[in-house]
Amino acid sequence: MSRTDHVSIDETLRQTLTQGLTATELWSLLLSVLEQRAAQRTPAMVRQQWQNDRFVQPCAVNQRTLSELDSHLLAAAAEFEALELSPLAPLASTSAVALTSQNRVVSTARGTEVVSDPTNVLALECAKRLREAPGAVIKLTTSHRCVRAQAIPKRPGFAAHFRMFCLASAAHEREDHGFVTEALIEHIRTHISALDRLEQHGYRFPERTLRLLSTPERSHLARRIAAAIPEIPATLAPLEHKYYDGLRFMLDAGTPDGNAIPLIDGGAFDWLRKLTDNNRMVYVASGMGSQLAAMLFRRVAQIA
Repeated sequence: MSRTDHVSIDETLRQTLTQGLTATELWSLLLSVLEQRAAQRTPAMVRQQWQNDRFVQPCAVNQRTLSELDSHLLAAAAEFEALELSPLAPLASTSAVALTSQNRVVSTARGTEVVSDPTNVLALECAKRLREAPGAVIKLTTSHRCVRAQAIPKRPGFAAHFRMFCLASAAHEREDHGFVTEALIEHIRTHISALDRLEQHGYRFPERTLRLLSTPERSHLARRIAAAIPEIPATLAPLEHKYYDGLRFMLDAGTPDGNAIPLIDGGAFDWLRKLTDNNRMVYVASGMGSQLAAMLFRRVAQIA
């Protein structure tokens, strides 16, 4: 059989799997294939994957340390309702709404995907609640272990699965972008309070800086946000990343070796407008790499 024949067969199979089967038929087929694959595996093969697969290896940070860290972060976000998310989300929760490739996500054979970013899932919950109560202001928080399939940065503290602390705010926009501005200020202040609280419990986050990025149309809002947070040095810069909806912030902290780490990232997103078909809906989300904080900024010995 020629290489051309192989390509033709592969394309026919791909079209059958992606278009020729219903979702139920496809999931049943994949489950059957995985069941047969699993039946062929030996305990030695499972043990070898446990040792070598970056997706299944345990976290490098002690669980007691992370549990204590979560308690402090959630306490700092007392104004936000805390949700415990499922490890799974609907298939394409990230790629259908945000500018993210599905190849960066661990998809399952049951029409779901492993949560790679809790802010995408919180957007789904916000959309649901705002459909039920259009005039509500939704404020949610969660601490969640995420899994991402892209290559890991070759820097200390980065891993295929990691814990992230997130905030999400959603509502109808007000005059002069009042909601998005106030929500971003609240997120930044909440994260600063979280860092302050952690510094009372064995952490240190020196040389903090705030970066505010905006499109030209939103630059006046970035200046308004900077003026509301005078206690931390802020720099203004153009926003070129289309992932965000006109506004983004980043909070950096210095590590003992003198490197600045972008520990916290957030901004405005257009996801609610896509999920609700309502252009007046505003969504603000932010996240802290809490596992990274435990690995790089903790100054006391971990509890055994």
